[in-house]
Amino acid sequence: MRNDQSAAPVTTPPASALLDIGLHEKIIAIDPDKGPYPIDKLEAHVHNVPHVAISIFLFDNQHLLLQQRASTKYHSAGLWANTVCSHPRWNETPDACAERRLMEELGVPASLNGFGQIDYAAKVGDLYENESVHCFVGQLQHRSLADNFNPIEVAAIEWLTIPQILQQIESQPARFTEWFKIYMATHRDMIE
Repeated sequence: MRNDQSAAPVTTPPASALLDIGLHEKIIAIDPDKGPYPIDKLEAHVHNVPHVAISIFLFDNQHLLLQQRASTKYHSAGLWANTVCSHPRWNETPDACAERRLMEELGVPASLNGFGQIDYAAKVGDLYENESVHCFVGQLQHRSLADNFNPIEVAAIEWLTIPQILQQIESQPARFTEWFKIYMATHRDMIE
């Protein structure tokens, strides 16, 4: 649903989300007939509008860096996900977004390589993820990452192997974001 065609009211985000610095950024919505157009990030998630996203997977050998989303996030707050998940701003490339968000969230640069695209849809609380995700992988040594992460974005970090992640998802699925569970269940062969 295009921004100018929307008749439904925009849902009010949780009070904690008022600290989410990108809540009303314009991101890239996808209309299969007319192409991309700008949309407010919250509106895209309220109205289940297909949009562009990025996901980063940083490894140190066999260990994947996970992040716990900050309590100020407007959805999936406090849940564990892959290294970085975000949305390119309107007129920003996925590559530029990945580099920017890696620095904004974790405070580290890393050489990233695009490795594919994952399309998925999931309900997240009262909101929706309906994303065409450009995926990136990179290497980073444990010791290169101190506690430089941005507490407005990230509550904690952890390095786990894929088998450890799968065991935790199986035993405690509520700890993880819906998209990360989808990645691990359906697209793990692309990531490993």
